[in-house]
Amino acid sequence: MRLPFSLAATPTATGLREQADTLAEALPPLVAEAERIANTVAQGVHGRRRTGMGESFWQFRRFREGDTAASVDWRHSARSRHLFVREAEVEAAESVWIWRDGSASMDYASEFAPLTKKDRATVLALALTSLLIQGGESVAALGGGMPPTNGRAAHRRMAHLLLDTPTTSATATGLESLPPPEHLPRYAQVVLISDFLSPAEDIVARIKGYAAEGIRGHLIQVLDPAEEDLPFTGRTEFVGVEEDLRLMIGRAERLRKAYHARLALHRDHIMEAAQRINFTFATHRTDRAPHTALLALYGALSGEIDARKPRSGA
Repeated sequence: MRLPFSLAATPTATGLREQADTLAEALPPLVAEAERIANTVAQGVHGRRRTGMGESFWQFRRFREGDTAASVDWRHSARSRHLFVREAEVEAAESVWIWRDGSASMDYASEFAPLTKKDRATVLALALTSLLIQGGESVAALGGGMPPTNGRAAHRRMAHLLLDTPTTSATATGLESLPPPEHLPRYAQVVLISDFLSPAEDIVARIKGYAAEGIRGHLIQVLDPAEEDLPFTGRTEFVGVEEDLRLMIGRAERLRKAYHARLALHRDHIMEAAQRINFTFATHRTDRAPHTALLALYGALSGEIDARKPRSGA
């Protein structure tokens, strides 16, 4: 038996929608499952559609494909060789940015799981996107190179970026093991879905970078049951999926206690760091239904966004 041996040209908006629709037709299982799960969870939550926080100026940013000519600030652009867009607070505040790890370790599925970690993480990301847009939130893929949006366009865009891996960038699709160190607007939230088996120090440094800019975050660690339990016995070969490593063990069961201790230490390091910066951390096994994890994540996001809504006096 084998187990991962590691703890370790953006398209236009129109083209993106067309590619995402085609992709959804070609790969219906994950999209359909995500919609089904989102609809089930939605029955237990209430929509939170609301007005924005106003049109106060937030920042200038470089013009990107998909922006309209009307959004260009021509006076500011005249001072530079580049075009700039003037972003308002209502466009950027309280947006949710989702990252799904697409690195090689996420392709693992043991005989004890019905699907790979990447497929489950994709379902969670798409289902969360569906729930958020039903609640009127603006959503974007972290590292996707596109601004947050809402409505069905947001769901199609997310599906395109997560499922059409061969033709999109490594950063956008999460081919790197760590989320991109991207500058995000204040009041934004990030949702990071990964096995988080990269070195704990690297993960902690990355999430601290988000927190330093006032970003709140939510981490979901997705693991295969074999990675949680190490159920193997007898002669077992462990093969690296992100490194060229092989390890043959005569009696794998002898490693179980030390392995559990190492995994717990790794997880506690990340969890404690997340708690210190007010990030949430949860775990999910691929042999269990995703509904509970999705509901808890949506609840955490809902509470955080509602806490930042302006309140009228008594």
